[in-house]
Amino acid sequence: MSKTKKPFAESTVGKLLFGAASIVNPTLGNVLKGVTSPADAIAAIGKSDASNDDKIKLQQLIYEQQNKEMEAITSRWDADASSDSWLSKNVRPLVLVWCIVVFSFAGLLDSVESIPFVIHDNWNDTFEKVMMAVILAYFGGRSGEKVTSIFKK
Repeated sequence: MSKTKKPFAESTVGKLLFGAASIVNPTLGNVLKGVTSPADAIAAIGKSDASNDDKIKLQQLIYEQQNKEMEAITSRWDADASSDSWLSKNVRPLVLVWCIVVFSFAGLLDSVESIPFVIHDNWNDTFEKVMMAVILAYFGGRSGEKVTSIFKK
């Protein structure tokens, strides 16, 4: 059930940047065809034979797009936090708790020899990515919210 990651050039952000790269420098547009993430795109651009000005322009476009995406996520979380709904205020902590409980329970079951329970590699990899995303989003988001509130004062 492992889902193959689509190439960066086929993602929405990739299409936007691929179009911009093709306009800035056709060589850079070709560089983005095989990459699968913004970090890979930035690295590939750095290794390309294009001029430094063109490389810098495209890398700035990628960083700006990533910042816009993060700002959009933060604004959605701010809207959730200011909502009157109990569920929207608590969905992130509930997901975090659920992930930790399920991960811990599955780990305990998998480690007991007398229980015939095995976590298959594809689920282990998937759950690891989910845990990383949830923990980073929760604690990163909370840190961002606190920093924002400090600067607003």
